[in-house]
Amino acid sequence: MTTNARLRALVELADTGSVRGAAERLVVTESAISSALGGLSAEVGVPLVDRHGRGVRLTPAGKRYVAYARRILGLHHEAVLAARDEVDPENGSIRLAAVTTAGEILIPALLASFTAKYPSVDCKLEVASRNAIWPMLTNHEADVVVAGRPPTDLGDVQVRAKSPNTLVVVGSPEAAQRFDPAHVTWLLREKGSGTRATLIALLDELDTDPPTMVLGSHGAVVAAAATGLGVTLVSRQAVHGELSAGALVEIGVPGTPLDRPWHLVTQKPCTGAAELFITHLLAHRELGWRKAA
Repeated sequence: MTTNARLRALVELADTGSVRGAAERLVVTESAISSALGGLSAEVGVPLVDRHGRGVRLTPAGKRYVAYARRILGLHHEAVLAARDEVDPENGSIRLAAVTTAGEILIPALLASFTAKYPSVDCKLEVASRNAIWPMLTNHEADVVVAGRPPTDLGDVQVRAKSPNTLVVVGSPEAAQRFDPAHVTWLLREKGSGTRATLIALLDELDTDPPTMVLGSHGAVVAAAATGLGVTLVSRQAVHGELSAGALVEIGVPGTPLDRPWHLVTQKPCTGAAELFITHLLAHRELGWRKAA
């Protein structure tokens, strides 16, 4: 019979790339991992791992199977949370996931308001790039996702609420005075960022190929723009302080500003604690969220 332990061993092997890494993650012996992998392969009926040098690696069948293993583990955890929340959602648990910018400018206020009223709900938050966030929902590793527009192929999920978000081009006052979209340095977010993808699309629409500089985070991009290293596309909400202080100014660029509202997305159906969270934020309009049509 397949067990969560066997599935977890396979997932951790895939994530760490070694039996030793999987054993350290799960705090078990390497022989326990090897035994779990052998038992799982025997049950499935095909080899899921094979020898590679002094270690092991996933076979093509293993790579295929591990994607299902993630979903099975995530769905099982979600089922446990849903069952517990059915009895007492105010003492339940919520797994939140948000893209970086939302995690910095939206989630703190949401959590502060929600936990003030429901202090016994265990809220866990994962902040990552857009490319990492949506698979978490698909794999049932997150109950609530806050990000931009969700991909069209996510499956059985639902957009529950939206919050306004406007993307603008900003730079230092000096950069704004000498701004030329074809020659100014454009500051890009990390790969996987939705804002980065939108900026690249904007440059394509402008039919220009200017110099670019890639920085590793939202904060790094904003700081670089304020020091005059270049200009960037960013959420107006995220740089409200810098705009008010005059460290950054908005720069008029054809095609901007861009309306890119935040979306709050859940599984369908979602857990009781997640439903409690959504009901709370919709009831407090000062948080800026409105029910999705």
